[in-house]
Amino acid sequence: MMKRFAIPALCMGLMGCGFHPMYASGQLSPQMASIYVEPIAESTGYELRNHLIDLLHSDGDPAGKAYRLRITLTNTNQPVTLQNDATITRYNDTLKASYVLSDDSDKAIAQGDISSLSSYNVVTSPYATVSAQHDSDQRAADDLAERIQLDLGVFFHRRDTR
Repeated sequence: MMKRFAIPALCMGLMGCGFHPMYASGQLSPQMASIYVEPIAESTGYELRNHLIDLLHSDGDPAGKAYRLRITLTNTNQPVTLQNDATITRYNDTLKASYVLSDDSDKAIAQGDISSLSSYNVVTSPYATVSAQHDSDQRAADDLAERIQLDLGVFFHRRDTR
């Protein structure tokens, strides 16, 4: 019986403190969809751009967009697990993104730096290792896309509520 009332009581408590979901009113959707994400080099950049376009509900076409998003990626692989014979068995894959949001007059209005860490194992099969590295890069790119979307949502929300 207690569990049945715990969630509604928690929701009521959040409403009382002034909390409200950032995307609830739908006011940010048109602004987010009006962002053109410029192409990003490398396959990881391609994955990041496509995921970000999906998250922003944009169409990937620069025509008619009010904002431009430029992203620069840096990818580093660091060995973290070594065997007694000095063979590497695990890597940390760090993907760093620096982004700049510009308005239609090319004036920077928001910028940020975000990084994501993912790992993968080195196995005896070279194909499996390459596949694991690609999967690690894709997970990091997806994480960065979601975090950039969140940063942009916070930026627009703060700007509109001032």
